Amino acid sequence: MQKKFQIEVDCANCAAKIETAIQKIGGVASASVSFMAQKLVIDADEARFDAIMKEVVKTARKIEPDFEIEL
Repeated sequence: MQKKFQIEVDCANCAAKIETAIQKIGGVASASVSFMAQKLVIDADEARFDAIMKEVVKTARKIEPDFEIEL
């Protein structure tokens, strides 16, 4: 299941680190974080999507504490 989310990330370097970290989460097929568009596009296991998104937020906030996402 692929979904798009509006995010708030402060720098391009942080966005790249977040993208790499999200791609390593189990159940995530692909992830793209765009600093310029302030968007996250994620393709993940539909059956576990909510749990995966909680892990995505937790992971992103470890990298950038100010990370925001509109779920």
